[in-house]
Amino acid sequence: MSQVHTSSTPAAPLPGGAQVFMTLLPITLAVFVGFLTIGVQMPVLPLHLHETLGVGTLVIGVIVGLQFAVALLSRPWAGNLADLRGPKRAVIIGCLFAAASGVAYLASMAFVATAATSVWFVVLGRILLALGESLIATGALGWSLGLVGARNAGKVMAWIGIAIYGAYALGAPLGVAVNDRWGFLGVAVCVTVMALVAASLVSGVRAVAPSAARRTPFYKVLGAVLWPGIGLALSSVGFGLITGFIALLYAARQWGDSSLAFTAFGAAFIGARILFGHLPDKLGGAKVALASVAIEAVGQFFIWGSDTASIAYLGAALTGFGYSLAFPGFGVEAVRRAPPQTRSLAMGAYVAFLDIALGITSPLAGALASARGIASVYLAGGIAVALAWGVALRLAWRAEDR
Repeated sequence: MSQVHTSSTPAAPLPGGAQVFMTLLPITLAVFVGFLTIGVQMPVLPLHLHETLGVGTLVIGVIVGLQFAVALLSRPWAGNLADLRGPKRAVIIGCLFAAASGVAYLASMAFVATAATSVWFVVLGRILLALGESLIATGALGWSLGLVGARNAGKVMAWIGIAIYGAYALGAPLGVAVNDRWGFLGVAVCVTVMALVAASLVSGVRAVAPSAARRTPFYKVLGAVLWPGIGLALSSVGFGLITGFIALLYAARQWGDSSLAFTAFGAAFIGARILFGHLPDKLGGAKVALASVAIEAVGQFFIWGSDTASIAYLGAALTGFGYSLAFPGFGVEAVRRAPPQTRSLAMGAYVAFLDIALGITSPLAGALASARGIASVYLAGGIAVALAWGVALRLAWRAEDR
């Protein structure tokens, strides 16, 4: 096992983007593999609960949503653990929690004949996975900032974001393929193995020293990142509507397969991160957020007003391009406002706004779609993202005043 040094700064200066990228690469890969444990089960867990265990849709919704609720509630704990014990330890513990969730799923398969018992093991797996996700995301952001410095916060947000969203995008078809071949048992094995692989990817990476000597109350950090977090939450509505409702829009208008809309969103999202992910560090997070959320809002309005599938594809691409840089844009502002010794806790607080946005977008949009039609959710999405533009403008004004 390689020797671990505990230093709060990189051992050598990082003069170029290439060296920053290479420093972040193993952590980014670990986050990608770690979040694949979530992606692979997203499309198959509801089917397993319904078709194999006979669970009703209401209970399925509760079980699926439980992960996001636990992840949100665990952010303060995860952030303080990373700050007090070191973010590397938080990431590895998070991977072990994720692996334990796979073991819980494996145990559930032994009790399929007793459906209630099997369901409780699945619930345990969801809780363990949520704790693992919270530790991995929070620890990875704090660890990366500790290695490359706050001056590269935008690059950290960009690459960690690519890992997370890429894992969601690629995990879903992988999960379907595994489930078709080996059933939910195969998915459970995948979750366990992937989590252990993620831990191995960062086992030899240099640690950074704990940044805090005592626990910081969550509300103190929450206040520091409040406005960037609100901007993230409002801009995340567009992402939530693409993932949750674009297929329904295509079906309602008989436009055929909606998969190209997801492809357009994902390609634009990743392309923007790769080409322009350095801009928040160079120009300032608020300025980049101003431009990015404006593009995202236009994309939402395009989908709302679309009368052909092609216009909706364009709207999905604009939404993906704009949202791609909103996360690091607002994130840079969050890092600048938070005390350096609470960087992991601050990142946990910031990401919590994403949890909140994704948790409430689908039910609210579903109610709106029932009352006003499926297209109306994208009008609401455009308005929400436009409000994020107002938040970015406020942050930009404050930046000018400093």
